[in-house]
Amino acid sequence: MEAKYDRIGDNYNQTRKPDPYLISRLLHHLAPRKETICLDIGCGTGNYTNAIAQKGIKFIGIDPSEKMLKVAKIRNPKIDWRKGTAENTGLEDESVAAIMGTLTIHHWKSLEKAFEELYRVLKPGGRMVIFTSTPQQMRGYWLNEYFPKMLEASIRQMPALDLVTETMTKAGFVMETLEPYHIHPRLEDKFLYCGKQNPQLYLDPIIRKGISSFSDLANQEEIQTGLVQLKADIINKRILDIMKTYENPFGDYLYLVAKKN
Repeated sequence: MEAKYDRIGDNYNQTRKPDPYLISRLLHHLAPRKETICLDIGCGTGNYTNAIAQKGIKFIGIDPSEKMLKVAKIRNPKIDWRKGTAENTGLEDESVAAIMGTLTIHHWKSLEKAFEELYRVLKPGGRMVIFTSTPQQMRGYWLNEYFPKMLEASIRQMPALDLVTETMTKAGFVMETLEPYHIHPRLEDKFLYCGKQNPQLYLDPIIRKGISSFSDLANQEEIQTGLVQLKADIINKRILDIMKTYENPFGDYLYLVAKKN
């Protein structure tokens, strides 16, 4: 089956840049040793792989998209880039010391098989850090006001937090940390809710093209209608009231940190 980002990955790196704060939290939770090898599962074009590798960490980057991996190899040929999936990495047992996955689990075909596979390839004592969002968090995005069908489709493909943690535990992982992340106004990685405080970002077609919800899940008629309303609400400042109605305590995204004992 054709990988999604073989279809929608053109010019991905124009807007999807590694964010310094997200990098710092990934490093904090992974706590990798420089002499060990880590895995970035669903690495895409290797933005976060490269950024953390620059700290002296060795990486294997795995992704199902040949198009994304081609870009990754050009950008940094020193990293071991491989085609594969979370369910089938092709790696040997206990061959990596840490695993990270950023905004990827909603693309996995089977959480159960994926976590079993990642548990198999992780060394004892190693950590796995997953950066994702939950359906509960996504229902708090004010984007629901303008693009309800798109958000409904996005939420539908996002596994619930309880399901993720239960599946991790069933695979053998021990949960260590659940750390909510709230979007920062200067976020450099323009993923789905990047415009939480900067709604005008969504008026830029280049920004939208780098977000799979807009480029792959959305009904274009709804998008155009929503954009017209959003632009009007930005001008008349009604957007400020809309944003307040969607304020919630759950955070916008989440770091899930688990360990293999």
